[in-house]
Amino acid sequence: MSVILRTVAVSDRGKARENNEDAVHAGSRLVAVADGVGGGPSGEVASAIVIRVLAALENGPAPPAPADALRQAVDAADRGIREAIDADPRLEGMGTTLTAMLADGDRLDLVHVGDSRAYAWREGTLTQLTRDDTYVQGLVDKGVISAAEARAHPQRALVTQAVHGAGISPTYAQVRVRGGDRFLLCSDGLSDYVDDAAIAATLREQADLAGCAHQLVQLALVAGAPDNVSVILADVEQA
Repeated sequence: MSVILRTVAVSDRGKARENNEDAVHAGSRLVAVADGVGGGPSGEVASAIVIRVLAALENGPAPPAPADALRQAVDAADRGIREAIDADPRLEGMGTTLTAMLADGDRLDLVHVGDSRAYAWREGTLTQLTRDDTYVQGLVDKGVISAAEARAHPQRALVTQAVHGAGISPTYAQVRVRGGDRFLLCSDGLSDYVDDAAIAATLREQADLAGCAHQLVQLALVAGAPDNVSVILADVEQA
């Protein structure tokens, strides 16, 4: 089986932001979400650089070694941010999260940096595929606070790793897929304000891909979502 993705992306600046620092790509081979950090317009610059570099993986025929191509693209994106900062020192400190999945035969290659998330929805079960690179997730891992307490922690948005032009250690994984699987990638504008139970209920009740994505974003907005919120849904089809 070769994986082909049927995808949709929805992004909203949220209730309080004047700009949208999220950038997304939703194609037939690649899905990716990047949430810029660094404040002002610089977050937008960082996320746009990363998504532009990764989106090139959709050009032309599929790469012969997708996992290697994904790693090379992530490294190139990190270098692109460094080059942008060198060209304009006012951008110093900018960076972005990155969560992306690339079709690779009968699987998806996953890369993750920061706190944007990837989930799998299979046979009525929602599974989080990524671990947040955040200060509060470290506290949860150490047993200092509970996962429920982490959702309300004042430092929940403090990421411990980002693509920022100074070298990174992304998490890479491979996800086996089945026909009928649905994958969700999102910025923390969704996951910080809509819990997994509500996400799962929406995926269960809303079969239409675009309708489901819009409903998830609406849930975040109804919850107050001061942050940008981006949702990508990808249904697996067999070729």
